[in-house]
Amino acid sequence: MKLIGPFSQIVTFRGALLQGPIADEQLEIIAQGGVIIEMGHILAVGIFDKLRRQYPQATIEEIHGKQTLVSGFIDCHTHICFAGNRARDYAMRVAGKSYLEIAKAGGGIWDSVTQTREATLPELAALTIDRANRLLHSGVTTIEVKSGYGLNVESELNILRAISKANECTQADLIPTCLAAHMRPRDFNGSETSYLDHIITDLLPVLHQEGLANRVDIFVEDSAFGLESSSNYLRQAKQLGFALTVHADQFNTGGSALAVEYGAVSADHLEASTDKEIMLLAQSNTVAVVLPGASIGLGMGFAPARKLLNAGACVAIASDWNPGSAPMGDLLTQAAVLGVYEKLTLAETAAGLTFRAAKALNLIDRGMLEAGKLADMQAYPTADYRDIFYNQGTLRPIQVWKQGETI
Repeated sequence: MKLIGPFSQIVTFRGALLQGPIADEQLEIIAQGGVIIEMGHILAVGIFDKLRRQYPQATIEEIHGKQTLVSGFIDCHTHICFAGNRARDYAMRVAGKSYLEIAKAGGGIWDSVTQTREATLPELAALTIDRANRLLHSGVTTIEVKSGYGLNVESELNILRAISKANECTQADLIPTCLAAHMRPRDFNGSETSYLDHIITDLLPVLHQEGLANRVDIFVEDSAFGLESSSNYLRQAKQLGFALTVHADQFNTGGSALAVEYGAVSADHLEASTDKEIMLLAQSNTVAVVLPGASIGLGMGFAPARKLLNAGACVAIASDWNPGSAPMGDLLTQAAVLGVYEKLTLAETAAGLTFRAAKALNLIDRGMLEAGKLADMQAYPTADYRDIFYNQGTLRPIQVWKQGETI
């Protein structure tokens, strides 16, 4: 057992709502606070001096100087298991080329598929570890990682096995998601429906057998998979026992309605969502995951986070770190910028990176600083939590703890 502190501020999020708006004044902030840690979990959070008297047997890990403690961030949508890069795509995009023009020139998702298929499992694992550790040192202690750059059974398994291997070699928690339904591969001789049937029959059962993933994602979009084939895929994946998430409403609507219909844990992107989709999500248990990194990378508008919150939705914020549309991978900077444009309170932005992001991954053991949760925490060199977002990503954590252990 150990007592960590004293911190100038501890932002706990105890009692905060899972859905809808949060005012900054609603936050529980403990001045001169401390945290009791035992066996990787939080035993108590409170005023440091009181905890020291209450737990005299605790070893003290003393904090010096001004520091503010918050929960470790949770990046609930990434694609960090990939090989190569698409800097050429980026150069063409900022020069004014369209997505279709870039794809015709050999870019786009298929370019990443080609490069990732050529990589070995150890190479993919090493690349994933490097990116995960970069996120970890910036305060992200839990990271969802999608496949989707293999697009055949052998390569998708190679990616998911690499994610599993990487998870053994980084202190961050990696949550795998199968995105074999990213697009119909160019080298598959058949329709999108027959490709999805192939994935359901020949890939998904293996994921259960090897314990590689219990989550399935699909990109519902005109350029990927249509509503009918996506609906059938989601239905069958759910019957197989997989939790569902959906790439929804990025360029066209329809995906979020499917996510709600099939009880998906989250609907991600939502840049094209209208008032109809916003109300649908707000009246459901599906988390609305917004991805400012994709908007920044593509030069398009942000998802309507303010409207979603006002309607009563649970809104999480993720980086979408990928080699094409969202290469930045800097969750805090993206969230701070999104907050400016969408007029989010600091409490709403922080909630979207912590306990609401945990809900998007069906994780109930993290995202708040309260008794019983994992001791996944980060401290910033400031006496005021508002500085974390005010500095828009330039203020970085001075310490990170994973299950109570210093990174």
